[in-house]
Amino acid sequence: MTGAAVDALNDGERPPESTGDADTLEPRPDRHGRDWADWTRRNGVYIALVALLVLNVLVTDDFVNERVLRLQLIQVAPVVIVALGMALVIGTEGIDLSVGAVMALSAAVIPLYVGYGAPLAIVMGLACGVVTGVIAGVLVAKVGVQPIVATLGIMVAGRGVANLVGGEIKTIRDADIIYIGSEGIGQIPYTVLTAIVLALIVAFVVRKTTYGRQLIAVGGNKRAAGLAGIPVNRVLVLTYVICGLLAAIAGVLLAARSQASDPTKLGLLMELSAITAVVVGGTPLSGGQVRILGTVAGALVMQLITATLIFHNISDSTAQMIQAGIVIAAVYIQIGRRRDGV
Repeated sequence: MTGAAVDALNDGERPPESTGDADTLEPRPDRHGRDWADWTRRNGVYIALVALLVLNVLVTDDFVNERVLRLQLIQVAPVVIVALGMALVIGTEGIDLSVGAVMALSAAVIPLYVGYGAPLAIVMGLACGVVTGVIAGVLVAKVGVQPIVATLGIMVAGRGVANLVGGEIKTIRDADIIYIGSEGIGQIPYTVLTAIVLALIVAFVVRKTTYGRQLIAVGGNKRAAGLAGIPVNRVLVLTYVICGLLAAIAGVLLAARSQASDPTKLGLLMELSAITAVVVGGTPLSGGQVRILGTVAGALVMQLITATLIFHNISDSTAQMIQAGIVIAAVYIQIGRRRDGV
């Protein structure tokens, strides 16, 4: 295996394929220009993040304020957690539209068991994510249902079950659960700390474990991965379970922070926010690559864009159109990378 291939695997990517044109007489494009374009494409999300920070420091009143920055991190933390799981699923060339419903279901279960103690209530909420992940994984890996169809069905059913189980909005008064949502270590809330720890864990799993290498291989070419002896079905099921579990964690944290369970609105459209963060972060929808740091940066970029527009009294409809344009641009950049063989 070449050094380039090793570096690609360490970055959570499949090795670049040979173009087979090494001995042709066609002139190659300017190497320096291609390197610069490649660097810009790979690091565009970080450039955007720095640019947004600088812009807000210069033009937004009171942006450099501990309270404002803390609020931004608290708001983006659940998106980061869900996006981590979404990045893994997209890395297998799949998609998971059920994450928002899983969040609602996990939060709806908490009031039912909180009388038996906060630990059991939280475990039952997380179990909902594991169960839905198993169902999605089995449908995709064993039954052969397309990921978008399987998870769309779970999204509809999961939201329905959440409303059936949770009913109307229920207030959570357990002191331990409220503590998780409102306190932290120093000035860093537990919600933000959880997102940071999970991002580090997922990054380690993708880059340093056998499962991570298998996930990248499955996303690159399922058939070739199967012929190479990789347990494709097991990798797919485990990936959807992890995604479901992370969505459940985000749901529990949101319920703890709001001190209420709202099965109708909690996690609504979270799947779109997570997919946006992953795509803007540079993970291609074609699979075979997972960019964890890019995903985190993508979530921060989208949060800062929303906050900037709110700070400057831009309407929600305009904000949504801008975000849609950013997603389209990110996908276009990915298409350009594939066309150039990057």
